[in-house]
Amino acid sequence: MDQDEPRGEVAAFGGTATRDKKLGFFGRIALFFRQVIAELRKVVTPTRKELVKFTLVVLVFVLIVMGVVYGLDTLFGYLTHVVFGVPA
Repeated sequence: MDQDEPRGEVAAFGGTATRDKKLGFFGRIALFFRQVIAELRKVVTPTRKELVKFTLVVLVFVLIVMGVVYGLDTLFGYLTHVVFGVPA
């Protein structure tokens, strides 16, 4: 974040309170938009191959978590039926 300092942007640490007091309402809004634009310029768009890989990883992870939740639900349902079930 130090590299943002020379362009007149506020760094992420220290010194923000003194600069905010010097800037007026519209100055703070302008500073906010300058910082947003500076952060958006740092965003890197993934390639199609990376996007497909990340999507598959997320889907596989979701399926695994669904399986774990289903297994625990079935186990706890069986245990509650054994403990609190109606005797035959």
